[in-house]
Amino acid sequence: QVQLVQSGGGVVQPGGSLRLSCAASGFTVDYSAIGWFRQAPGKEREGVSCISRSDGDTYYVDSVKGRFTISRDNDKNTVYLQMNSLKPEDTAVYYCAAGPYRCGSMWAEDIFQIPGYWGMGTQVTVSS
Repeated sequence: QVQLVQSGGGVVQPGGSLRLSCAASGFTVDYSAIGWFRQAPGKEREGVSCISRSDGDTYYVDSVKGRFTISRDNDKNTVYLQMNSLKPEDTAVYYCAAGPYRCGSMWAEDIFQIPGYWGMGTQVTVSS
């Protein structure tokens, strides 16, 4: 049974940092990319970042470039999202996603159109 178990998140002041984790297990077929998307109240879902399983290439949506860093620990089959310099507009529920996706500008399109696996989501709130 495939599981994406998320941890991290919480409440932080603007300018603060948080780290999200996503531990993947149960895959019988290797996923091609894993990463994160988010949904804020009243807004559309947004693909935030991903990392390719084969070559480690990464992708970031423009709004988080230079602030967020995605990484992976292959031994633990875990992916991380380090979020620095957080802004109120980063407030959202963050979801981990893994599947036969392309990691790049097509990340958001793929995760919402191609069957894969999503975590349960974790709330990130940036507020003073």
